[in-house]
Amino acid sequence: MKKVIALCLVMLALECTAKKIDYKDTMYAEIVTNHGKIKLELWHSKTPITVENFVGLASGTKEWTHPVSGEKLKKKYYDGLIFHRVIKDFMIQGGCPLGKGTSGPGYNFEDECYDKSKATEIKGNFTTDEEAMIVFNQLLLPYFQANGANADKELLAIVNECQQKQSAKPLTKHSVEFYKEKTKINAAVMTGGELIAKIEYGTICMANAGPNTNGSQFFIVTKKDGCDWLNGKHTVFGKVIEGMDVVEKIQSLKTAPGDKPVEDAVIKEINILDK
Repeated sequence: MKKVIALCLVMLALECTAKKIDYKDTMYAEIVTNHGKIKLELWHSKTPITVENFVGLASGTKEWTHPVSGEKLKKKYYDGLIFHRVIKDFMIQGGCPLGKGTSGPGYNFEDECYDKSKATEIKGNFTTDEEAMIVFNQLLLPYFQANGANADKELLAIVNECQQKQSAKPLTKHSVEFYKEKTKINAAVMTGGELIAKIEYGTICMANAGPNTNGSQFFIVTKKDGCDWLNGKHTVFGKVIEGMDVVEKIQSLKTAPGDKPVEDAVIKEINILDK
């Protein structure tokens, strides 16, 4: 009996050792589908939280919660799932345990779109739509949420003009200091930092339902000239280095309403590679 117990402990130790992930600056993974293999380069040095989540789920070393049973599981998450959303000349998306795009691993984690160490403060006059939206989100939005109908009439007029013109440009008529004075919010207005990576052809990105709602769903871009309008809204954590022909094949599948392929594009397994 003691020998059996000892053998079980040895086997358990070997299993734990086998599952240990050695995270490097650049990592590699292979998505095995029923249409062929897709090899990925993963950027751990740029997006460590996202890559560790993807690798952990793929390898079965990260715990997740089954969306129906509520059971806590620690097994390979992606194996057997499908690419549930396919839009030609845009992207293929997978990673939902229900195959509908409505669920995930039972938790969310933050975006890694910007290098926050390179964030800068916006002062004085500003000119771009991006800066205007930052000023709005950090000064005006919390001000209106706190004051509602009692908000300053001049600020309300500026925001109404933005809504009418469907543009943030009217905000640039005044300086950051003007808005700080009006809102009585004196905190520094900071940019998000430098964009880590653009959403380009062949990149793999996290799908989400808004800021910091990442879970398990991801998409691979098939639009040749990229998706500039999505930059900063989805974490880009790697790219396809082999098998874009397989991605192209999947994006060309006939789809039903809701962009779901009529014929399942199955993720048979995702393997983490040494190189």
